[in-house]
Amino acid sequence: MSNRFEVSHGQPHPLGASISSGGVNFSLYAPKATQAYVCLFDKSGHSEILKVTMHINEGGIWTAHVAPLAEGALYGYRVEGEYSPEKGLLFNEHKLLIDPYAKDLFGEFTWSERHYGQMPIGTKSTVNNAIDIPKSRVINSQPYKHKKPNHSWSNTVIYECHVKGATCRHPNIPKNLQGKFLGLSHPSFIEHLHNLGVTALELLPVHAFISEQFLTAKGLQNYWGYNTLNFFTPHKDYLVDDDINEFKRMVSELHKADIEVILDVVYNHTAEAGADGPILSLRGLDNLAYYRTVADKPQVYINDTGCGNTINIDHPKTLKLVLDSLRYWVQVMGVDGFRFDLATILGRNTHGFNSAHAFFQAIEQDPVLSRVKLISEPWDIGPGGYQLGVFAAPWREWNDQYRDVIRRFWQSEEGVIANVAKRIHGSFDIFEHSQRGPLNSINFITSHDGFTLADLVSYEHKHNEANGEQNRDGHSANHSTNCGVEGFTNDAKIIALRLQQQKNFLLTLILSKGVPMIASGSEMGHSQGGNNNAYCQNNRTSWLAWKDSQLNHSLTRFIDDALKIRRGHSAFKHSVFSEDIDERFTVKWFTEQGVKMTNEHWHEPQRQFLMYSLLDKQNKYALLIILNASKKTVFCKLPPSPIAAQWDMVLSSVHNASVSSKEDAIVEISAQSSWVFSANLEDDGHV
Repeated sequence: MSNRFEVSHGQPHPLGASISSGGVNFSLYAPKATQAYVCLFDKSGHSEILKVTMHINEGGIWTAHVAPLAEGALYGYRVEGEYSPEKGLLFNEHKLLIDPYAKDLFGEFTWSERHYGQMPIGTKSTVNNAIDIPKSRVINSQPYKHKKPNHSWSNTVIYECHVKGATCRHPNIPKNLQGKFLGLSHPSFIEHLHNLGVTALELLPVHAFISEQFLTAKGLQNYWGYNTLNFFTPHKDYLVDDDINEFKRMVSELHKADIEVILDVVYNHTAEAGADGPILSLRGLDNLAYYRTVADKPQVYINDTGCGNTINIDHPKTLKLVLDSLRYWVQVMGVDGFRFDLATILGRNTHGFNSAHAFFQAIEQDPVLSRVKLISEPWDIGPGGYQLGVFAAPWREWNDQYRDVIRRFWQSEEGVIANVAKRIHGSFDIFEHSQRGPLNSINFITSHDGFTLADLVSYEHKHNEANGEQNRDGHSANHSTNCGVEGFTNDAKIIALRLQQQKNFLLTLILSKGVPMIASGSEMGHSQGGNNNAYCQNNRTSWLAWKDSQLNHSLTRFIDDALKIRRGHSAFKHSVFSEDIDERFTVKWFTEQGVKMTNEHWHEPQRQFLMYSLLDKQNKYALLIILNASKKTVFCKLPPSPIAAQWDMVLSSVHNASVSSKEDAIVEISAQSSWVFSANLEDDGHV
């Protein structure tokens, strides 16, 4: 069989498999290995047809060039070397390894004892795992050539969604496209996004991932995808015809529709898990380079992720792997940005988190990555893991302090209005110290993790029994309310209150300074039955239903109305915080008597009512926003309009709301309701 091929030394750059000189160049980093091989497989992926001895180069890079060989060739690596788990060395030539730089994979992953290095414990396994692991596949990558929307942060509205869950039950999308990348770019789904007014899709992980063995043993799956197998390959279950170019077609169609694509990426851990995990890729190539271990105990993994292992971003080759992956998704696959899961890990070294870590410096100087959207989840479970407000520009950050205090406010908790005011005006106390502005805050009420918006107002307790962990998993402090009944009810008053409360949350979110993120399903009352950790629920618990009542839901129209107000007022687009001496923008706070708030008013613990005006002197436009979180009606006197004309009510969470806004009129502000009034300035003399 080897007579068919000509094997030569090959080139160390680029890493991975690349087509060149009538064949394929293979380049692999494994500096501590004594020998490396590239193994070729037939089209079925079942039979190994050639085992090629690779050549060592400086820097620990192994290479081989095989010709003739073309796009579509299937391969994997085997690596010889010392197998001493107590030293952190896990070389095992019996394990076929996925190329860390593989751009495509072929075949299914199956859990078996064949993936483990020791079987039984303490004995090196000599069992070949090739039958149970996907093969790396050679592709000829071409740069993305379509025009991108390039929305400014000031115009960005994010819609966070799951590739499968968003469309797998959509009645107007063809069956073969439902739950796939191409389902997201179908005209029916794009029309829905346009009806909402969002500008960016933030997709839960789309890198190739697998379900943890403890889940498959319970008949469950990793639905969210935070268990990465490979950093370059799109998840194959989201493809129609096993063609990774479908991802690029999705991106292209969304771009044509003026919608950006942001990926939720997991560069903090991999599916190889802890010391008792399988040998699938990185672990079998250079375990100590790719993973962080305890200094004097190389067999013990540092577990700042809670998933068994932690990526060692301090190592230059690991850093390069992550950066190369990011650039690939931008330059070849066409995406517009990234949300980094547990992003503090990417800035942590042996001394703790460092905002000037090499990773951040590398991003900052990179001509490609420094220009895309960068969003951090600024926390993990490691030491010093909470770093909200510490990431430097141009990073944006998920603001959980915004989420929590807005939830507490609309739950009618007392003593939070001062903090609420800070959050809805961009969290200056968090971001301004580092010369950052309100648009550095990603504001959200709900996300994939936790209660849905509908469940936030329907459950006071989590109901995660279906996850198989006796309801021990998931957060317990949800700042939620059930409005009187836990879960489903036929009570019309409770149903109406729940809808009103959802509108309160959405109005507050959209008319807060910062970048709003709306979780998929918020616009149609999607419920997970009180499950606030549905990561393993690949079923109707998580999938959007798209019932007739949801296709044109009042919440969809409400979001669109609120976003139109947001787009029309430049205060929400302003990149710096408004100050008392600001020549353009004015913010004024009022009591229910329509007079200016004093310091004493801000410290009244029972106060659950906020009224404030936003004035743009340049564009001669003003808003008056009223938030009444109390469970009592408030009789309110509107403050004088900036012009002689009266305020006009433009939006309210109250169904069929109608109020008199004549000067000196007393307005009835319903319990647990929100209101927006507008006015146009005639001249600057009325400021």
